[in-house]
Amino acid sequence: MSNFSPTRSLRTLYPIPLILNDGTRTNFGQFKGKVVLVVNVASNCGFTRQYAALEALYGKFRDRGFEVLGIPCNQFAGQEPGTDSDITEFCQRNFGVTFTLTAKAEVRGRNQHLLYSELTKFKTGLLPGMVKWNFEKFLVNREGDVVARFAPTVEPDSAEVIDAIDLALG
Repeated sequence: MSNFSPTRSLRTLYPIPLILNDGTRTNFGQFKGKVVLVVNVASNCGFTRQYAALEALYGKFRDRGFEVLGIPCNQFAGQEPGTDSDITEFCQRNFGVTFTLTAKAEVRGRNQHLLYSELTKFKTGLLPGMVKWNFEKFLVNREGDVVARFAPTVEPDSAEVIDAIDLALG
């Protein structure tokens, strides 16, 4: 389920610190002016095959200012048990992933990453509040507003996701 009108400005996303999968420290501001699909990912999940579609989306829209940000998370049935380097190797070997991955993070609960505490304030349809499972997707527009949220069962290459990305890219 998605909603194309932002419910609140999340320009506060930009200063939120991120640690990339290789240990580099940065912040969400590195994506300022771009459309970003933020996805909590896992290597041993029934939805893991979505990595391929995420990479294909990245390849298709990258030249128009689109990014995918994968955030590995081990909170759902222990489906991301590897180290950050294990995750990178797995993603590159099995799916040719070139989009940005962060270090493992928690997407809900007491130690929820600040990015997710902000993203989950976007409430729409069947997906209000906390992240329910791996491969939930949040679409952030060029202005830093969350404009859509998709359930894990919504494939990254579905018409619903592609239309939302295309609309956000303008």
